[in-house]
Amino acid sequence: MNRPISFPPAKPRRSREAGILTLLAVLIVILFLVSMNTGLMRLSPLEVLHTLSGNGTKQQQLILFDFRLPRIVISLLIGAGFAVAGAILQGLSRNALAEPSTLGINAGAGFAVLIFISFVPATTAAPILLLPLLALAGASLTATLVYFLSYRSEDGLSPTRMILIGIAVGAGIYAFQLILSLRLDPQNYQFVAIWLAGKIWGGDWRFVLALLPWIVILLPFAFYKARVLNVLNLGDELSKGLGLPLERERRWLLAAAVALAGACVSVSGSIGFVGLIAPHLARRLVGPRHQILLPAAALIGALLLLAADTIGRWILQPAEVPAGIVVAIIGAPYFLYLLATSKA
Repeated sequence: MNRPISFPPAKPRRSREAGILTLLAVLIVILFLVSMNTGLMRLSPLEVLHTLSGNGTKQQQLILFDFRLPRIVISLLIGAGFAVAGAILQGLSRNALAEPSTLGINAGAGFAVLIFISFVPATTAAPILLLPLLALAGASLTATLVYFLSYRSEDGLSPTRMILIGIAVGAGIYAFQLILSLRLDPQNYQFVAIWLAGKIWGGDWRFVLALLPWIVILLPFAFYKARVLNVLNLGDELSKGLGLPLERERRWLLAAAVALAGACVSVSGSIGFVGLIAPHLARRLVGPRHQILLPAAALIGALLLLAADTIGRWILQPAEVPAGIVVAIIGAPYFLYLLATSKA
């Protein structure tokens, strides 16, 4: 008598995935506490607790609530945003090298922000709230340019061609950024140089309020579209055969990735590789299902960028290493490894 084929139960897999997500969340909480104690003016864990409970001195409250906490929150939001944007782009293109910086999206968003800041200093609340919109405009124009340059009528959209064109377009935009910076006064030039290095320059609660709505709206939207990304990974023909409106879903997901990257660039500067590393680590930890992959990538991206910012504030005190440089030290070798092992 033939026995029916039995499949392994999904419960152990789900328990493992839940355990990994819980571990990542715990690591973020631990690093959050460490980061509050890291900086030129040190606060002991006990002083941090006293300050959080309202019993700290005015100096301690100023350091914690006006300087460190906004920057920590921004680091978490930016890391999650870049990571999910990278995961979406990798899912859309089915290319391991796709992420906002390699496609030139970060460069386009940053160029729009730099043009605005060069002529209208962000000293009031209104310009700060406009920065994500300006970054979205620059990122959208760049993504559109890369898309049309990559598309061929005979074979459609080639992921490899899109990556190469994105790198070339991004390099060209960065060159224009440098040309623009040469015309600035010394004070603005110093800001642009730090911005290009990837320093998280939005360091108060106004920038948190400018970025938060974009993250709160777009991350749940991306999680909602996780099943669509799963279907897209099966290939265009099979996706169409399953009844998926392919081009419409691609446009929605691409718009979400561009908006996430643009909003993050508007307050973080030119930080790359987070959208490349976080999805890959998440895929190794929890597998390719986007229902779990996207939340895991968001947690890993938040953890990675907060760690980079904390290390940058600590390693060369009283000087500060921009988070973008710390991430690049990790990300550049990993990018070369992926480029060498890619089959595309």
